[in-house]
Amino acid sequence: MQDELFSIPPVVYWGWLVPLLFGAIFFTSYAIEKRRLSNGIWFSLFFYSTMVMLAISIMGYGNKLLFGFSLIAFIVVILLIGLAFALQAFLLLWNAWIVWRRESHTLANMLTLFLGIAILLTPFIVRLTSLYLPLPLATFINLFPAMVIIYVLFWFYNYLTMLVIYQFNHPRYRQDYLIVLGAGLLNGDEVSPLLGQRIDRALKFYRKQLRKIGQGPVIIFSGGQGADETVSEGVAMRQYAIDHGLPPEQAIAEDQSKTTYENMVFSKKIIAARGNVQPRITFVTNGYHTFRAGMIARKAGLKANGIGAHTAKFFLPNAIIREYIAIFVGNKRWHAIAIGLMFVLSLVLVWAEYQ
Repeated sequence: MQDELFSIPPVVYWGWLVPLLFGAIFFTSYAIEKRRLSNGIWFSLFFYSTMVMLAISIMGYGNKLLFGFSLIAFIVVILLIGLAFALQAFLLLWNAWIVWRRESHTLANMLTLFLGIAILLTPFIVRLTSLYLPLPLATFINLFPAMVIIYVLFWFYNYLTMLVIYQFNHPRYRQDYLIVLGAGLLNGDEVSPLLGQRIDRALKFYRKQLRKIGQGPVIIFSGGQGADETVSEGVAMRQYAIDHGLPPEQAIAEDQSKTTYENMVFSKKIIAARGNVQPRITFVTNGYHTFRAGMIARKAGLKANGIGAHTAKFFLPNAIIREYIAIFVGNKRWHAIAIGLMFVLSLVLVWAEYQ
């Protein structure tokens, strides 16, 4: 006779319709358009509803060994997440120290430093406001930022979900064009290691497609000339690729763009001028940049998804935070409205509490 712990009415299994529904919405939406942030919400609903139904099903199955193993695995995962959360400030500061030693000391490379310090100081700030400010004001100062932080973290998690999912984009080896997005040059005319990784990724794709179908894609190297550069990024990238075996007739330099948006727009014009009808296009950048670049390509009207080149792991936290900030700022109007509503809600809650 089964233990009461494992007795679940059969009707509960109709609950599997919930993750099936969310899964169908996610996979349909993702198949239609990979570059939507809303896909992350549908995936999270699918994933977590699946985890809930899986737990219920394991309990209902009646196998105590399976239940015990699953419970232990769940506890281990929760403990690891809790440990990472508890140590997040120190992990961020550790990463900041590594970046400080290996990279230039720019503002963009110190985001983990600022975030780690902010996390460490927050409890002290909360305590001070509680001690030295009138209670209603202290409550508001603690409540409103807490709402904003939860809101920002929600969208960061959603962005991170889509960034990870987007890494599984594997275009077929039958592309007409690859667009390699530019980055800064060293010493005014030298391809940097980071930029070289993008070009190498494009060349790897080119060679594999050439072996498979006998025709490699035309590669557009997109990037203009910066104030401290003696040649355009597009020209330097094209020469680098030719030096590494790419036939010159398969390489085009786009040398006017200054931003990722212009990379997409000007490359699109080059492709249109060549007379291609519905060409198959893929862009190449570093992995951390692929999803945001895809969103920009969509905004530019370019039907293209991206593939990512390898990036040093120590560089990723700063790069990912920087990408998220750019996406968040890109939707500043809607976020400003949401934060404004949270401000009003905080005022109303504090007023109601102290009336």
